[in-house]
This record gives sequence, C-alpha cells and structure tokens, in this order.
Amino acid sequence: MSKILPVQKNDYIEVVFEDLTHDGAGVAKVDGYPLFVPNGLPGEKGKIKVVKVNKGYGFGRLMEITEASPYRVEPECSIYKECGGCQLQHLSYEGQLLAKEKQVRDVLQRIGKLPDVKVHPVLGMAEPWRYRNKSQVPIGEHEGGLIGGFYQQRSHQIIDMQTCLIQQEKNDEVVQKVKEICHANGVRAYDEPKHKGELRHIMARYGLKSGEVMVVLITRTNELTNKKKVVEEIVEAIPGVKSIVQNINPKKTNVIFGDETKLLWGEEVIYDSIGDIQFAISARSFYQVNPEQTKVLYDQALEFAGLTGEETVIDAYCGIGTISLFLAQKARKVYGVEIVPEAIEDAKRNAELNGISNAEFAVGEAEEVIPGWYKKGVVADVLVVDPPRKGCDEKLLQTIIEMKPKKVVYVSCNPATLARDLRILEDGGYQTVEVQPVDMFPQTMHVECISQLILKEGTNPCGCCLFLLFVERIYEVVMNT
Repeated sequence: MSKILPVQKNDYIEVVFEDLTHDGAGVAKVDGYPLFVPNGLPGEKGKIKVVKVNKGYGFGRLMEITEASPYRVEPECSIYKECGGCQLQHLSYEGQLLAKEKQVRDVLQRIGKLPDVKVHPVLGMAEPWRYRNKSQVPIGEHEGGLIGGFYQQRSHQIIDMQTCLIQQEKNDEVVQKVKEICHANGVRAYDEPKHKGELRHIMARYGLKSGEVMVVLITRTNELTNKKKVVEEIVEAIPGVKSIVQNINPKKTNVIFGDETKLLWGEEVIYDSIGDIQFAISARSFYQVNPEQTKVLYDQALEFAGLTGEETVIDAYCGIGTISLFLAQKARKVYGVEIVPEAIEDAKRNAELNGISNAEFAVGEAEEVIPGWYKKGVVADVLVVDPPRKGCDEKLLQTIIEMKPKKVVYVSCNPATLARDLRILEDGGYQTVEVQPVDMFPQTMHVECISQLILKEGTNPCGCCLFLLFVERIYEVVMNT
C-alpha cells in the first residue's frame, strides 16, 4: 500500500520556512514532508498553495507572507521575479552571507561527517553589485526587434533586459549597442525550436583594470548578414573595443560555444590583471568573472599554502594559470595541468607575459598526468585543486593520498562535492584544518570555499576501499542535495 502524503496538489496551507535549497527556494516541512517554495526565507511564516507532489517531496507557490524575515528586502531589479539570473535579491546581503555560511556548515556535517571543522564567516563584498566582467546573453526576436537577456526561470523564454545589476555597466552598454547594430543591419536571431536564424548569443568581456572590451558573436551559421558593416559599426560605436570574434555553433544544443572561432577584427585577446599578475583572455578562456573577489580567493589560497619559496607545488585543474601564477610568486616550482589544450596555451602565454619562469604546464587529465610526474620524481609539497562542480575525480583523490603532499589546498565552487571529497581525503590520512567561504557571486546561492588540509600519520586505504568510499559519498551527495 502506498504511503498517504500529508499534502495534496492544490492544498492551501500555512507553513514555517526552515531553510533554503541550493537554488534559493524556501524549505518548509509538513509532518516531515519537504515542500520547496520559491521566495520563502528561513524563519518566515506564510500561506502557500501546493502545486506539485512527488513521493518524497513537493513544490509550492507562496501566496502570502504572514510573518516576514528581518532579512527580507525589496529586490533592486525590476525583472527579478521573472529572470532566472539571481536567486537571492529578496534577501539582504547580510542574510545572504549567513545563509551561505550555514549551507557550507550543513553539507560538511551531513555529507562530509565533519561537524568540528572550523568554518569561517563568508568573505563578502563591500559593494555586492555590478561585479561580473563577462556577459553572455541569448538573443531572440519580439515584435520585429532583437531581444536579449537571461532565460525565465525553468524555461527557455528570454526575458529582455536593458540592464543587469550584477553585470559591469560597460557590458550592459556593449550588449545593448551590439543588439541595435545587428538589428539595424538585418541580422536575424536564432530560432531554437526551428533551428533557423543566425545570432544565438552576444558575449561581452570587459577588462576591469585595462578597460579593454571583447565582443563575441555566437552564430548558427558561418556567415552573418552584413558582417563587414556590423563589425565597422561596433568598432565605431564602442569605446575600448579591442577584439571582435565570431564563434560558430551549428548544433542543436544548449551549449553556448561551438568548435570554430575566428577573429573578425582587432586582437585575439584582451588583457586584465588580478593583483600583480596580468592575463591574456581569449574568447574561450576560463577567467573568473568577479576579479575583485578572485584576488580575495587567491590571497586566501596563498595563505593556506604557506609557501616559503622552497616548495614544489602542483596545481590540478589549472585553467589558464590563474592560481598557478599566483603560487609561482612564492614557490620554488609550480606544475599545472589542465585537460583543455587552449587553456594550457593561454597559461604558457600568461607565464611568459609576466616573466614567470618557474611554472610548467601540461595538457591532460590531472588523474593521468600527475601520477606520471610522480613516477618521474616530481613530489609535491603542496597540491592545489580547483575542480569543476562535480568535484575531484576518484583517481586524482587516490593519487593525492598515495603521493602524500604535506598540504592540500582545495578550492571549490560546490560545497556538496567539496564535503564528499574532504571525507575521502580524511579517510586517506588528511586532516581538514579550516574552511574559508568566499562570496564570488552575490545575489545568487553560489559560494566558493577554500579548504586547508594537512597530512597526518595513518595508514592509507587500498584502491578498492577508496573506490567504495567514493561511490558511497556520491550517493550521499545525490541524496542530500
């Protein structure tokens, strides 16, 4: 007999919100049954309508707030409720930082079984607006004109916007001007359902320190209507533009970039700086979108690494060398590895650009390259990882445990997979000393963390045991997020 749920679809009920989900929805419980309700805040009381029920959880719509949180504020953005770009503008910035700290503590305890690890208060921004240096905007058509903006929540309906309060104002200006120029020259937007049209996305990159601008036109077709005139007018209309690039993506896909990129005008890169390190940024480069907080993040990574100038450091998932080059200022030697060949070319160029000769970079999977270095006698005193949201590969975790670097500095964009991997490293002979969250993305639920681990005395598990631990932790992440 199936269990009778405590609520049914279309029920109207009063609830108390206890928490936030990873995408910013309020969490309320009825007899232990969780309901996820957008716009609800912890501590609030409200009336909701149940809109969907599943076996283990349901969804609701907030109809009325009967007791508001002291951290509730009026969103600054006029299209906040329609746009899916931000999740927390209705929560004060103080409240956002507290919520993110709680998120980190909760997953470390629930998934990582690390209730006693020191978690510092989140390092936030003095001004948590206008921080993003890259804007990539899907383009559509409405009433004969081009529109561009973020997708509406849980849809592919574009919400047209003139300004975005988390973007650098320069990027807003660039996107608006490029839209106008393309429309005036007869460029048609990409029609996703029909797989017709030309212009899929406009991307703008802005060098905060250099003032340089890159415009990227992402198209379905190799040709673009009146391409020559479009380029000429962009150059004339946008001060600071140094690069205009076309990327061709002919596939039916949600992925923004295609495989082919070609320069239409100017230079292939623009430049920007984080601290004393200058970076060349191409259309496809991964470069942190919040340079002010990136400096905070990397300074913390340097502090946790505790370099004296005598250490060998390995930077797994090194990208274009951002962290590697910071580390190289204080280390004897830095080795960086990244699976994307173009990123390694950028890393090498950035090392040369800054006159850094003690950094070496290799293309490949970290879990394959690092054991090869180890066999050649490269032993890391400090190993730094900055993996994608899925966390570290199991082979890399095993390599870290076998290599036994004295310190591991783990930079993470996903607290859940961080907690999973910390547990595995703890079981493999490491101690998590402290975790420092950094708010790289104000007004959203995302939070970055830097963790410091040190090698302790103990016996490493065998490879089979480590694999079983990894599978177990993946299951816990899935069940708890």
